[in-house]
Amino acid sequence: MKYIPVVIFAMLIWSNAISAQQNRDPWSNGELMEPSVLASRISQGKANNMLILAVGPDALIKGSADIGEAHEQSNLKKLKNYLKNVPKDKEVVIYCGCCPFDRCPNVRPAFRALKEMGFKNPKLLNLPKNIKANWLDKNYPSN
Repeated sequence: MKYIPVVIFAMLIWSNAISAQQNRDPWSNGELMEPSVLASRISQGKANNMLILAVGPDALIKGSADIGEAHEQSNLKKLKNYLKNVPKDKEVVIYCGCCPFDRCPNVRPAFRALKEMGFKNPKLLNLPKNIKANWLDKNYPSN
């Protein structure tokens, strides 16, 4: 009887560890691209060798293709179809910017799809607050 609290405590720790592993971001720090880097590449005409894909509500970045909100299965399928004939070594940058990363419903499924499809150089635009604060307010290249 005296071991029941210990067992319950151990089970709680174990379930929290499993939950944390499942919710981990699918990208590494090296797969994040800073907005200033992308803005510079666009401004200097050095973004032609990459794909820039909006996986959120709007394609606001200059030269980006509008895939739609990737939390919707139809748009996730659209993303996969868009990329099916793209070479796997192509640099693909995705972004949403609807809200902070920790609440964004779009970037995780889209980034996982890139990984599952075997892309070797996927990037997520690092918009920790949102597209307005981290891109538009800085007058970076927009459509």
